[in-house]
Amino acid sequence: MLIYNKLVRDRIPEIIEGRGKSIRTRILNEEEYIDSLKNKLQEEVNEYLAAKDDQEALEELADLLELIHTFTKTHGSSIEQLERIRREKCDQRGSFHNRVYLVEVED
Repeated sequence: MLIYNKLVRDRIPEIIEGRGKSIRTRILNEEEYIDSLKNKLQEEVNEYLAAKDDQEALEELADLLELIHTFTKTHGSSIEQLERIRREKCDQRGSFHNRVYLVEVED
């Protein structure tokens, strides 16, 4: 028996059961859910950082994006609202596309 004790995507239990395996799950309370989401975010960031090629990196970015959608909902907002905030910050401060690396600022 493998013990995971981690948050998984909603359809994972049915996929595992579809393979003829028996599982045990539980529904997390709000505090456990947020903590588990944060742990999952760290896990997915680490997997992205360890990606060996573009395809693997894109798969991990898709997982991160799913988590961002979920976090946005847990904060009582929508992805459209989040995108509006992102665009405003981009308009005010720019993006990261130009690869600007700040070395120092002299007083």
